[in-house]
Amino acid sequence: MNSESSSSPPSSQPVVTRFAPSPTGFLHIGGARTALFNWLFARHHGGKFLLRIEDTDTARSTREAVDAILDGMRWLGLDWDGQEYFQSQFWARHAEVAHQLLERGAAYRCFMSQDELAAAREKAQAEKRPFRIESPWRDSAAPGEGAFVVRLKAPREGETVIEDRVQGRVVVRNSEIDDFVLLRSDGSPTYMLAVVVDDHDMGVTHVVRGDDHLNNAFRQLAIIRAMGWPEPVYAHVPLIHGPDGAKLSKRHGALGVDAYRDMGVLPEALFNYLLRLGWGHGDDEIISRDQAIAWFDLDHVGKSPSRFDTRKLENLNGHYIREADDRRLAGLVAPQLGVAGEQLELLVRAMPELKARAHDIHQLADGARFLFAERPLAMDEGAAALLTAEARGLLASAHAALAAVSDWQPEAIEAAVRDTADGAGVKLGKLAQPLRAALTGRTTSPGIFDVLALLGQGESLSRIADQMEPKE
Repeated sequence: MNSESSSSPPSSQPVVTRFAPSPTGFLHIGGARTALFNWLFARHHGGKFLLRIEDTDTARSTREAVDAILDGMRWLGLDWDGQEYFQSQFWARHAEVAHQLLERGAAYRCFMSQDELAAAREKAQAEKRPFRIESPWRDSAAPGEGAFVVRLKAPREGETVIEDRVQGRVVVRNSEIDDFVLLRSDGSPTYMLAVVVDDHDMGVTHVVRGDDHLNNAFRQLAIIRAMGWPEPVYAHVPLIHGPDGAKLSKRHGALGVDAYRDMGVLPEALFNYLLRLGWGHGDDEIISRDQAIAWFDLDHVGKSPSRFDTRKLENLNGHYIREADDRRLAGLVAPQLGVAGEQLELLVRAMPELKARAHDIHQLADGARFLFAERPLAMDEGAAALLTAEARGLLASAHAALAAVSDWQPEAIEAAVRDTADGAGVKLGKLAQPLRAALTGRTTSPGIFDVLALLGQGESLSRIADQMEPKE
């Protein structure tokens, strides 16, 4: 299978991809990347991207988890075509296919008891060999009694080859594929059967998923071939690892899309970061949504696991914050500050200065707090240390000069502050530092002239006056 034919479907067959998460928790960051790759591949080819909730594990599947997955997908902008499907909707169809396999002689009813299975497993362990089901019912015509499962009659001779779009040519001896269960003893379908039937019935052409499913692909192909169905193109993407090189896990920190949103990450930043986590387009690091759709292919998905780097995500988030619309950012920050109305408009005006220094929405909110602080300001330790007796004297001179400014604009404000420093025979920084402390209660802030302009003349003079006299 050559690169062109395996990465693109025939012109008569539109691309159909799917994301099929299990609703047992939040939208994991690895799952989000899988969804992203499927979404991009479908959008690049003008095909369909489907969402199927694989809720066959009824004991662990919850509505809360489903809602978290849908919410995370929408936040990232990964829209799916049509409704979201639930695997449990199609259990009757899954069972129907299992019975078709029985009729074809490609499956059989296995009446082995749990005790018999346990004994066979113990024997394999004692002989230090892999455990493979060797059911006496595989070729038996005798009627059984009691509970049974339906097993696939897996091929035992030869080998199965997958030309994987990421992993390359992968070969497994058929003797390594056991007669796995299709229907449980209660008649419910297993995941292995359900996923194959659903993919076929939904017309899925490309199965793009984590490489932890690669072994499953060989079992699923056995069902597909037994049914005589078209085989999908497989692309098994390496898993994401933590900074230490181990598989990403809870000990590495936040793992859900919702957690990164709560940490103040913008969706376009996480979109861009996940895209670059295992896929590349030359040296491009900043990739827009439209560029991602235009450029994405399976040929440039890496074969090695990617390492999640929080610092890179923070830097990328800072870039997107600087590029974001000021009113949108103000709307994201406002709830943290409890501001609305005129205060919200002040936040919008301040945003060009505030966002230049922020790497996440929380830093943005923290940087804006001085705008709405009540007097007298609470001083952090560094700011309080700047307010020496000499500094308070400089503040008194600055107060007089700023009170005389008739047109409260940045140019006039800057002239008044610089004239004050010149008149006192000190460098600008000698005045700007205590002035910043008096106005914000901190040692860092936007430019001092911008701070004065944003606070307004009345509020600025009042805050400076609060620090002109030594406190008891």
